[in-house]
Amino acid sequence: MTTRFRNRVQAGRLLAESLLHYAGRADVLVLGLPRGGVPVAFEIAVALEAPLDVFIVRKLGVPNREELAMGAIASGNVRVINEDVVDSLHIPESVIEEATKREIEELSRRETAYRDSRPAPLVAGKAVILVDDGLATGATMRAAVVALQVQQPARIIVAVPTASPGTRDDFRAIVDEIVCAMTPEPFHAVGLWYEDFSQTTDEEVRALLARRALS
Repeated sequence: MTTRFRNRVQAGRLLAESLLHYAGRADVLVLGLPRGGVPVAFEIAVALEAPLDVFIVRKLGVPNREELAMGAIASGNVRVINEDVVDSLHIPESVIEEATKREIEELSRRETAYRDSRPAPLVAGKAVILVDDGLATGATMRAAVVALQVQQPARIIVAVPTASPGTRDDFRAIVDEIVCAMTPEPFHAVGLWYEDFSQTTDEEVRALLARRALS
């Protein structure tokens, strides 16, 4: 029977059990998608004894339906558009451009807030585990994957506690491995599968990155 995760910490610990074949490897890097993916990624990084950093991606939400992604942007001037959503809702290009401009500003702010003067991690030749707290349409994670592929990692592994079955299957074609603890049907939204899905703050993200860096 399908159950819910207590919170992101418990979800991360459970997900880490399916990634233990990457434990103790010098070529592994765990990247969390802020904000909600970072608490999950922290638990995975601890379990695998791997370094942790953030990979910043911003969803382009449909106006008045922000939970629904019409696309996403990521560091490196990457933009991915969810054509199915855009076409079905007849969203004009001007709306997409306005959302893109707004989210570029927020992406830049977060890079400064989370990383200070630290450079982005080098991913070339690494086995990169990309982590979020769940996948609905997958637009945000897809943007992260596209942005990472440019940097030529040896392997891209997407790891999430929960996802819609269709989205999980879509990612099998674009990454080397996808690890997902639970694919409930019907899915509806990521937050439905957590008892506590409260928003992760910038301060919590910074604190988790600092804790992992000191360990």
